[in-house]
Amino acid sequence: MSLIPSEASKIEVAGATVDFFKLEEDGQSIYYFDTSKCGPPEPMVNAMCGLKLIKGTNSKLVMINHKAPGGLFSRLESNISYSIEEIDDFVKVTFTCDNSEPNNSNFAQKTQRV
Repeated sequence: MSLIPSEASKIEVAGATVDFFKLEEDGQSIYYFDTSKCGPPEPMVNAMCGLKLIKGTNSKLVMINHKAPGGLFSRLESNISYSIEEIDDFVKVTFTCDNSEPNNSNFAQKTQRV
């Protein structure tokens, strides 16, 4: 079962290790990628690549994963919002960018373990 719409077109995304897809819907771009069969750090790496696509736009990024990427959420600032939907054995995370606030997401910052 694929959670990526069949009418979405495959696109190239710099630095990505999985396929990305783009769908135009009601004048809005929606980007999709599936890391549900990938282990760390691939979900985080691909999410960071995908988030660059929606920076400063009204586009959406949809991540299909086996669980919610908790480590990623802690790196997002207030200009990136997300919603989580559980579907069978998958998690669908939809990211959007609020263009009224500056983009302060620090995708390069390393996490520190205490």
